[in-house]
Amino acid sequence: MATPRLRSKKLSEPTIARLPVYQRIAEGWLNRGDLKIDSRQIGELAGVTATTVRRDLAGLGSFGTRGAGYDVKVLIERIAEALGHDRLYDVVVLGIGNLGRALVNSSNFLIRGARLVALYDTDPNLIGHEIAGLVVQPLSDPIPAATVAVICTPADAAQDVTDLIVAADIHAILNFAPQVLTVPLGTAVHYVDFSIELQILMYHLNNGTGPLGGGLLHSLGIASTNPLRVS
Repeated sequence: MATPRLRSKKLSEPTIARLPVYQRIAEGWLNRGDLKIDSRQIGELAGVTATTVRRDLAGLGSFGTRGAGYDVKVLIERIAEALGHDRLYDVVVLGIGNLGRALVNSSNFLIRGARLVALYDTDPNLIGHEIAGLVVQPLSDPIPAATVAVICTPADAAQDVTDLIVAADIHAILNFAPQVLTVPLGTAVHYVDFSIELQILMYHLNNGTGPLGGGLLHSLGIASTNPLRVS
């Protein structure tokens, strides 16, 4: 199981949230055969200023060249190192309904270095069946001490599942269930709630507040370049 990485400089939460966007941009650049990219180009695609890009990337160390931009391969690797993608992580998923199956079967679900090690559910129609190369186990089976647990259960089952995760000594939880969880100090929970994001989006749409930059987009510091307004 991975241990926390020590860094000489702590990155801010907005910077951490934007780095995967920069990495995705750089990977697209590399796939097209472009080996250099500058802060202006990154900023235009990410929806932030070039100054913000330079400030964010400065936290990863000195590797850009003024006037020449960033080596795309180095940029991808530096971001991967900062986000811990160069390490190995075990991931378990609890709840293999429609959402859980969609996630584990998606090619974009796991970051580099992460591997899916176990799937759990209570549905007898799923238990014992192979999904994404793993056999679905009952929740009564022991949960391995993985790095990350992903909850895709109904809301009323989420806390009971969380208690099992905590008992398995897992300290990072990605929660897709629409339920606030109670966890002990030292356990990190990240909530992904599509209904909340949709509500924020609808607020901006219905109030004509300009760029649709609430919720996740707002946390990334990204604003739409083509604001959608209600007439």
